[in-house]
Amino acid sequence: MKITRLPDVEHRERQVAVGTFDGVHLGHREVIRGSDSVLTFDPHPVSVVAPQHAPKLLTPLTVKAELIAALGVQELIVIPFDAAFAARSAQEFIDEVLLGALGAVRVSVGENFRFGNRAQGDTRLLAADGRFDTTVHPLLEVDGEIVSSSHIRGLVLAGEVDQATRFLGAPFQLRGEVVRGDELGRKLGFPTANLIPQEELVCPGHGIYACLADGRPKPGDTRLQLASPFRPAAVNVGVRPTFTTGRGELIEAYLLDFEGDLYGQELRIDFVRRLRGERRFPSAEALIEQMRRDVEQTRAVLAER
Repeated sequence: MKITRLPDVEHRERQVAVGTFDGVHLGHREVIRGSDSVLTFDPHPVSVVAPQHAPKLLTPLTVKAELIAALGVQELIVIPFDAAFAARSAQEFIDEVLLGALGAVRVSVGENFRFGNRAQGDTRLLAADGRFDTTVHPLLEVDGEIVSSSHIRGLVLAGEVDQATRFLGAPFQLRGEVVRGDELGRKLGFPTANLIPQEELVCPGHGIYACLADGRPKPGDTRLQLASPFRPAAVNVGVRPTFTTGRGELIEAYLLDFEGDLYGQELRIDFVRRLRGERRFPSAEALIEQMRRDVEQTRAVLAER
C-alpha cells in the first residue's frame, strides 16, 4: 500500500474512505470496505483543536497503516493536521481536498463524521454535493453495543482486553523498543523484555495478561528475531508493588520457553486476556509461586485459541 502526505498526492479518480480510524475497528472496516483509498489525519484532530481533551490513541500511524493495508486498500493519504488546516471551512475541505486534490468520485464515511472549521460539515453536506457519490455507514453494533474508539479505549484501560478484541476484530496491540530494566524478573527466574508505555497511547490497566509477542530486529541488526513469531508471553503492566524500585509504569513481558537477547529490538505484544490484577506480595517467594501459576494459566488460555 502506498502512503502519501496530502501535499504530495497525485490527482486521479478515487473511491475514498475518510475518517480518523483510530484502532481500525470493525465499524471502521465497514466504512473502508470497497474503497481504493483512505484519507486520515495525523495527529488526531482533537489534539490540535482542543488539546486538553485529546484522547490517548489505540494505534499510532504506523500501526494504523498496517491494519488498513491488510484490508486491501491501495493508498493511505495522510493529512498533516495543524491549526491552519483546522481553520478550513467544510466547503473548502470538499472543494480543495476531496475534489481538488483527491479527485473523489465516491466518498465513504461513518454517520458521525464531522469536518471543517468548528466541525460544521456533516454527512448531509457531503450527500448534497452531486459531484461525487456519498456512502454513509450507520454506527455498527456488536451484541447490542455500539462499536467506537472511545468505548474500546475504556475497555483497554479497564483491562478488559478480551472484550476490546470483539470490537477491534483483532487483539489490542502495543509495540515498543525493548529497554533494560532492573533485572528483577531475571533474579526471580522469569527474565522479561521491558517496554516503557508511550504517553500518547492507551495502555491496558495494571495487571497480568496472557499475550502473544513478536520481536523484530531494527534495520542492520544481525540478531535473529524470535524463532517462532507470536510466542506466548505472560505480561505484567504496572509498577511492581512488591519491590521499591523508583521506576514508573512498565510493561514486562516474560516470553515462555525463550532465551535470547531482545534489547533494542521492537517487540509487539498482542493482549489476549487479563489474568488478574497487580498486587503486593509478602515475600519474593510468594511472588515467584504466583508467577509460576500465571505462566501456566497463560499457557492454558492461549492453548484455547
